[in-house]
Amino acid sequence: MSGGLVKRGFDIVCAALGLVLLAPTLLFAAVWVRLDSPGPVLFRQTRVGRFGVPFTIHKFRTMRVEPGAAITVGEDPRITRSGRFLRQTKLDELPQLWDVLRGAMSLVGPRPELPHYVALYPADLRERVLAVRPGITDPASLAFSHEAELLAAAADPEREYREVILPAKLRLSAEYAARANLATDLRLILATLGRVVRG
Repeated sequence: MSGGLVKRGFDIVCAALGLVLLAPTLLFAAVWVRLDSPGPVLFRQTRVGRFGVPFTIHKFRTMRVEPGAAITVGEDPRITRSGRFLRQTKLDELPQLWDVLRGAMSLVGPRPELPHYVALYPADLRERVLAVRPGITDPASLAFSHEAELLAAAADPEREYREVILPAKLRLSAEYAARANLATDLRLILATLGRVVRG
């Protein structure tokens, strides 16, 4: 069995098991989001997936429904009470288990970006990063787990993201894509869970 099939099989089993075991947590989060502020329970957004194909990513909504920047900077005033907790615990990402199950994402892989950021990728890195399914976690996610705080400290958050953070994340994602295997994925999943537990 090829490595790709093993990875996909692992994703399906873990995502399905996660959705079943975490059903009470998902239900509680959904009810809290619904009661905390007006708007939908889920946040849906178009991201760029494998081979550059757009897909809809799902998260629990953590911000009020109002216009604002695409990136979240520090203590963004749009973040709701439930959203602050969900973001801190990473529970807002749990609906992406459905995206994994349906094949749009993997448990581990480069985090999917918005189309206008993907347009900034250098051609060689773009091809390497988009050759694999995007994931819920990856080395760049761990390295930039406090991205919102970094952006809050920048004079121009959008420029900081485009010129400093995005290129660094892209390099880490390309390195992951070049040597991804099940053992690497397991280490990254454990590292992510450890980071969540430690807060």
